[in-house]
Amino acid sequence: MGRASKKILIMIVFLSFLPFIFNPAEAFSFCQQEKPAYNLTVRAITLAVTVQDSRGRYVNDLEARDFIIYEDKEKMPMTYFAHDQNAPLSLTVLLDVSGSMALENKFEECRQALHFLAEKLLSPQDEISLLVFADGQVEVAAHHSRDKSIFLAALDSEEPLGMTALYDAVAASPEFAVRAKNEKRALLLVTDGIENDSQLTADLALEIARRVEIPIYVIAYKIPRSEALLLKHKRAEGLTAAGIIRTLNSFALATGGRAFFLDNLAGLILAMSEIKKELSHQYLLGYTSYKTESNFKQIKVVTVRGKYRVRTRQGY
Repeated sequence: MGRASKKILIMIVFLSFLPFIFNPAEAFSFCQQEKPAYNLTVRAITLAVTVQDSRGRYVNDLEARDFIIYEDKEKMPMTYFAHDQNAPLSLTVLLDVSGSMALENKFEECRQALHFLAEKLLSPQDEISLLVFADGQVEVAAHHSRDKSIFLAALDSEEPLGMTALYDAVAASPEFAVRAKNEKRALLLVTDGIENDSQLTADLALEIARRVEIPIYVIAYKIPRSEALLLKHKRAEGLTAAGIIRTLNSFALATGGRAFFLDNLAGLILAMSEIKKELSHQYLLGYTSYKTESNFKQIKVVTVRGKYRVRTRQGY
């Protein structure tokens, strides 16, 4: 089924944030109409946490008492802990199907790597879905299912065409991904980093995406690294290779994921394997936040033993 015939569009996040993004004065005025003397927000926070030693090896023998969670530098009591390497995964693939992916055989090689992911790396209990984006809309090509053939059939029906609304896609997709049934979830963005059709800026897309409890893993494939190549890819004005790398890194780091910058099929396969391995080793931690302010809350997780590197979302 081609993109033109698909009917299900992801617009939930984009629409819900429109008043605050595009007309902050009206949003503020609305909030000021009836301001309570005391406004307490109670929120359950779940963190996907990756722990590695100094050699990059995953650490799997930690218990709840080995972690400390901080929110805005305040120690938070842990209310939930889970670590099961065999727990089923819900993976959402967000695939760039814009015209620039047709250059340098990018799309076909990414398709081969995604076949490897679905057929060789995911377990029978893991489920996978496919979202695709090009010029302005994110479309559900395949809903979450343990039947990998559904994902593969949708993947094989796609062909690259059109402009690229990358930032809009990053803003809209986490809301879909976080609704998957399995407790362990992730969003995998596969793109060449070109942006030329979004309504949102990169900063606004990041602001929306980091509010959702889903790590974003980025496969950045064959990013155009010269001015001549960027012009050929019809990039947005002012977009540079360094800017692409910085933006994609920010999407991953802010949400607790990782970004991989690759230039060949072998690298793609290795990155898919590493992402699946990392997700298997993740810890899930939870705490309850009681806050009276609505501004950004910074999160930090540390371990009380071992000089380990701990990675999770930076805040919400």
